[in-house]
Amino acid sequence: MASEKNKILVVGATGHLGRHVVAASARLGHPTFALVRDTAPSDPAKAALLKSFQDAGVTLLKGDLADFGCLVSAARAADVVISTVGVRQIADQTRLVDAIKEAGNVKRFVPSEFGLDADRTGAVEPIRSLIINSKAALRRAVEASVVPYTYVWTGYFFSYGLPGIGQVLAQSPPTDNKAVVVLGDGDSKVSYVDEGDIGTYTVLAAGDPRAENKTLYIRPPANTLSHNELLALWEEKTGKKFERVHLDEDAVLKQIREDPVPFNSILLSIGHAVHIKREHEFEIDKSAGVDASELYPDVKYTTVDDYLNRLL
Repeated sequence: MASEKNKILVVGATGHLGRHVVAASARLGHPTFALVRDTAPSDPAKAALLKSFQDAGVTLLKGDLADFGCLVSAARAADVVISTVGVRQIADQTRLVDAIKEAGNVKRFVPSEFGLDADRTGAVEPIRSLIINSKAALRRAVEASVVPYTYVWTGYFFSYGLPGIGQVLAQSPPTDNKAVVVLGDGDSKVSYVDEGDIGTYTVLAAGDPRAENKTLYIRPPANTLSHNELLALWEEKTGKKFERVHLDEDAVLKQIREDPVPFNSILLSIGHAVHIKREHEFEIDKSAGVDASELYPDVKYTTVDDYLNRLL
């Protein structure tokens, strides 16, 4: 692991993933800066989060992606910029790229990716137009900027993929009287990763020359398993057996087109890529990517088994 302590700026610091990146950066001893819209928010939860940042030694910087001057000023304070903005701001990161170029001192940029590989995925609509195309366009802008970068690929975040025991549209474990919905045959290997571990691996790679101008793949070995294996593990823990209802590709595509809830169609289009098209099953191209578990074997990551125990 690199010993040099880079100054790290996190953009999107108070978001679902950003708070974990901030915490990891501070915990690993980096001078850490968090770009936030409001340094004294009225919302108690957000105020408590910012206080936890400050208690950990994090410096709060006021600004957002709409203020180019603030972005340049913030970038000048850092060696590394990590963006964790949400999907609605993926395209807006081009302003951040321009600000980093203007600042002229940033040694590494990590754009907000953390999901399907924009250059590899065959994901169908609506996820392609809503997210994937913007991520791919941002990659081209980053590469054209000549700013050193690291892209980060992850499987399902624990909080999105595991509460329903792998069911794409469920956010709680199956009950006795309801069948489990499985996309495809349930044998596709799927990767899951804890958000705190994403923060740790991302911060470690952001200053690591081995990850420069490459994609960091975060897929802890113990956390890659099929939906059938995940359900069997849950059945073992609960002592219950659950009926499975399998949806083939045609049924999944039909539901994507017809589901009255737009967000469900987004989740299903991701699920189609992962469970039907098996996009989590691939060999890393060593010329363009690195495996986080191989680079940082000493990281004690949270396992799927650990998470399921919390649900009991």
